[in-house]
Amino acid sequence: MQHSFRNRKRRQLKAEINVVPYIDVMLVLLIIFMVTAPLMNLGVDIELPKSSASAIQNDKEPVVVSVDKDGAFFLTLGASAREAVDEETLVNKVSAFVRQNPQVPVMIGGDERVDYGRIYAVMVMLQQAGAPKVGLMSQPTQPDAKR
Repeated sequence: MQHSFRNRKRRQLKAEINVVPYIDVMLVLLIIFMVTAPLMNLGVDIELPKSSASAIQNDKEPVVVSVDKDGAFFLTLGASAREAVDEETLVNKVSAFVRQNPQVPVMIGGDERVDYGRIYAVMVMLQQAGAPKVGLMSQPTQPDAKR
């Protein structure tokens, strides 16, 4: 009977998972990824243009479209005087001026009490006129002396 007891002890199966090979594989993969990651170039090589110009300074007089509190349009083309215009005249004049001066800045100055939809309509009209970029004008805030 003792003989059969020894055989049972020797023949019992282990219920453990041998994780040593998995750790080895994981470490090898980690080393491979660490070595190859710096070699992978996922970006695009481009050369940005160099410019020494300041952000807001322009040599040309801008086209300024003003919208007063009642929603009326006023147009200033370069150094010319400000004139009241309707929507069709605004598009025609700005279109002709932008065709002659393609790099001219186009700005919108709207009263803070005017409806945002009116300012948006001016932006759409300037897009139809062919203005490549449109900027919005604002007044700088005054520091409060009481604080």
